[in-house]
Amino acid sequence: MRELIIDNFAGGGGASTGIELATGRHVDIAINHDPKAILMHKTNHPKTKHYCESVWDVDPIEATQGQAVALCWFSPDCKHFSRAKGKTPVDKKIRGLAWIAVRWASKVRPRVIILENVPEFKTWCPVKDNRPIQSRKGETFNKFIKALKCLGYDVEYKELKACDYGTPTIRKRFFLIARCDNKPIVFPEATHGENKIPYITASEIIDWSIEVPSIFTRKKPLSENSLIRIARGIKKFVIDEKPYIVNKSAYFLAHYYSHQNSETRGSSLREPISTIPTANRFGLVKIDLEDIKLPGNEDVYAFLTKYYGNDIGQSIDEPLHTITTKDRFGLVVVKGKNYRISDIGLRMLTPRELFNGQGFPKDYVIDKDYKNNKYPKSQQVARCGNSVPPLLAKVLVESNLPDICKDTELDVG
Repeated sequence: MRELIIDNFAGGGGASTGIELATGRHVDIAINHDPKAILMHKTNHPKTKHYCESVWDVDPIEATQGQAVALCWFSPDCKHFSRAKGKTPVDKKIRGLAWIAVRWASKVRPRVIILENVPEFKTWCPVKDNRPIQSRKGETFNKFIKALKCLGYDVEYKELKACDYGTPTIRKRFFLIARCDNKPIVFPEATHGENKIPYITASEIIDWSIEVPSIFTRKKPLSENSLIRIARGIKKFVIDEKPYIVNKSAYFLAHYYSHQNSETRGSSLREPISTIPTANRFGLVKIDLEDIKLPGNEDVYAFLTKYYGNDIGQSIDEPLHTITTKDRFGLVVVKGKNYRISDIGLRMLTPRELFNGQGFPKDYVIDKDYKNNKYPKSQQVARCGNSVPPLLAKVLVESNLPDICKDTELDVG
């Protein structure tokens, strides 16, 4: 009887996909309390036995029926550790979900346990009045590690960035590996980055056949904050930096969530996409450019021609003024040539593009379930944002369980 592979907190199937790409076989058991997540998982992993219930309601001994377990993967809910949670009260029960790994270790003793979470997981500590007790930061985490060690497991952990292993997102996660078979724990070397294979960039996940409609013909005008975000992005990613140009149109991504660069809130298509959250927060901005020849000694550094307020324009040497729905034309200097902005377009990335960014196979089914019922876009995006990048799961399994793996390649789009 072959050893089993178990995916706890299976979600839409990111970890399972990576595991299957590594091993060439389906995951035996997948557990998740969310029926919507199970639908996507079952659609793409039909040979897996699915438990649509709390991880605490599944008895490891009953589920495995006496078979040995090679791998248990755990991706417990991370939002009650994440910095994105901010000052919102945390849920002690959700923060404690990781203890399920100790339960499986004590009952069926998997050879290898892999746990994935946000880097802040290491700060796991007691909670009082729905707030982490900062003076006891890391206390519960250390107890968790000790519990695994007391069960005979060697334990190591490390933070990995998905883009370093061929995924088009910079997503950074905490990975813990525990094993009880006296074999070494291996964290794979990065394959992409400086002096290695070039990163897969955001430009490579975009479906360029999809139209980017003008912001000036929208039925509902964009909010002033959105316009400011676009204007700042134009300055940074079209004027100040080398623009990403396709057929005389410059492109960049606008971010609709808090960002490490809070002033600009955007990114170049020349770099991997930022971490993909559970809601669609990425807008593709298109700047149409026209060649122009300036007569006489006109100031080529006047950037924006404004059709509101008292001034008629501004210098590129000062902060960009607010762009409104009437700011249709501007002057841009790219590589020493003069261009006029003839239009500005915006569309949100599609769920398929986001799944591309997370590194899922091109044929991964995200828009319908196995009964052919349509899967809403909001749910598609939620599954993507909660997912494990398949390539990370793949390389971790290949490095630590080579005896159950085979050579295979991932087709990302």
